[in-house]
Amino acid sequence: MAAVTVHRAVLGDGRPTLPYAAAGRPGDGLPLVLVHGYVDSWWIFEPLLRALPAALRAYAPTQRGHGDADKPEEGYLPEDFADDLVAFLDHLGIERAVLVGGSSGGVQARIVAGRRPDRVAGLVLLGVPALLADKPGVTGFQETLRTLDDPVDREFAAEFARGLATDRVAPGFLETVIDENAKAPARVWRETLRGLLETDLAATLTGILVPTLVVWGDQDPLLTRSDQQLILDAIPDSRLLVHEGAGHLVYGEDPDRVARELAAFAGALRG
Repeated sequence: MAAVTVHRAVLGDGRPTLPYAAAGRPGDGLPLVLVHGYVDSWWIFEPLLRALPAALRAYAPTQRGHGDADKPEEGYLPEDFADDLVAFLDHLGIERAVLVGGSSGGVQARIVAGRRPDRVAGLVLLGVPALLADKPGVTGFQETLRTLDDPVDREFAAEFARGLATDRVAPGFLETVIDENAKAPARVWRETLRGLLETDLAATLTGILVPTLVVWGDQDPLLTRSDQQLILDAIPDSRLLVHEGAGHLVYGEDPDRVARELAAFAGALRG
């Protein structure tokens, strides 16, 4: 089990300062960079970070506007998050990494994989949507957000988080996720979702030539098998792992299994 430490990345050049968690020992192998999704923070990966083998180095930044990161007034398109991700790699001196996107965090991860293949050795998509604008529940949620005010009510954040989790998520961990979700200002809830819905997400799947692992829980209330098939059809070197009985937060429901899968994937890339 890896120990987790927390640091701050001062990206500079007008970019926000981002907290990040690190686990594992620095070494010669490829590091993992874990990219969280909508209104989450690095904490969403805390069980997974602890489950990773100590020999595997991993980093998990909190993205702008989320958790305890800086919260600029603008910059919440997927392209903005992707640019921050490259700046984060630069800050840590990481030449190439395995990018691991959780939920919508996989959108910015795949943007970087497609645009900067020199920086990405492999891509892992954990419960990542191919598309979002085709999902009525998501577009309906956008309407709900029009009246969301600050401070964001914790019960609102709780209803959102619990709607994506199964009873396989540890209750204490879920409470932490809810607390972190509530830290995002109302405008970040609105603008981040607007960016996801107005971006051509199908286009962000093109041009990805790195090996890609797609992990999906078959009880995901948001993503269907056909949605995941769109990813597999678009990325030539991709394969699917199905977690039976798991929901959207597959990496929070069975972190030990996901950690083994990540270690095997990264190990094969090194080979």
